[in-house]
Amino acid sequence: MKTTTTFLNLVLLITCLTFQMCQSKEEQKQTGNPPMDGFNLTGSDPKAIQIADSVMAAQGGRQNWDATHFIAWNFFDVRKLIWDKYTGNVRIENLKDGTKTLVNINTGKGKVFKNGTEVTQPDSLAKYLQEGKEAWINDSYWLVMPFKLKDSGVTLKYVGEDTVSGGQKADVLQLTFQKVGVTPDNKYHVYVNKSSHLVSKWAHYRNAADSTPVFVMPWQNYQTYGKIKLSGDRGKAKLTDIQVFDELPETVFTSFDPVILPKT
Repeated sequence: MKTTTTFLNLVLLITCLTFQMCQSKEEQKQTGNPPMDGFNLTGSDPKAIQIADSVMAAQGGRQNWDATHFIAWNFFDVRKLIWDKYTGNVRIENLKDGTKTLVNINTGKGKVFKNGTEVTQPDSLAKYLQEGKEAWINDSYWLVMPFKLKDSGVTLKYVGEDTVSGGQKADVLQLTFQKVGVTPDNKYHVYVNKSSHLVSKWAHYRNAADSTPVFVMPWQNYQTYGKIKLSGDRGKAKLTDIQVFDELPETVFTSFDPVILPKT
């Protein structure tokens, strides 16, 4: 009888421990910031990962980022973009020549309106759809890079400490890439304010081996859009008309007709 009681207690203990472990994993899923598939976890520094998680939390948290449905913005008065994060549909309007590209960044399929007519020739259509996807890759990174520090193909390293505007202290992260994006040889140094845990500045290097950046720009004047924080202020250059939506009509991504976005 004593043996049976001991066995039952052991089973109960194991069950409780298993439940606690599962609960911990579920809590991590709900409140944590798991890396995307393909993130170089083994090659990244634990301290850099910890800082990346603090950035995600400071900008609204992983749950709110994942729940953000539509984002619209104006990329330096060159393009207007509307992105459906759930489906991968993107609307890109070129403000210089009037080209409209409706493309799904996951499938590469879509349609293009150029020079007053819809593009139907298959090779030309494929070319312009690819150009649209590459524009989205570039333009979205300028807006939402802080949410992508643990993205697929990224390796994170902790470089050290530095100062940003106003003499505030910052931790510096290095981002390099493995076979992702349009320019995988690039490198970034990302300056994370120690007090706010927000990205305050970034430096872009054309090649990972370069010691001199192509440019250095601030990330400043964060505002809350929906339930996340975004910065469109890059110093002399600005990303404008930033909006976040829970709902938009499907025609935004299926029709070339003009889109008038509701005010948020």
